[in-house]
Amino acid sequence: MVPNNPMTIRPLPVREGQGRLQELPREIEPSKGRAVAEEGGRSFLETLEASIQEVNRLQQEADRAIQDLVTGESSDVAQTMIAVQKASLSFQLMTQVRNKIVQAYEEVMRMPV
Repeated sequence: MVPNNPMTIRPLPVREGQGRLQELPREIEPSKGRAVAEEGGRSFLETLEASIQEVNRLQQEADRAIQDLVTGESSDVAQTMIAVQKASLSFQLMTQVRNKIVQAYEEVMRMPV
């Protein structure tokens, strides 16, 4: 007898998986041509735009912190370095997400019609 391992991956029966997929609260909004959640959630495009704005905001904060340090308005090197690292990491993450989106798009475009 094989012990019951909670980490074992068991595939869902096809019919059960289809039922769960159909239960997802998604619909296509005809006027905008994009998927939105019924409960008023944000679309993928809105989420992406908000993320890009956040990365931009962190970049501007880092620039201000560097400028304040150079001009002598601030003497806190640690906070400046933290702001620069936050901006750097958020930009790297955004770049990786963009790469994955482009990769997915290219894969869809290679699919035969």
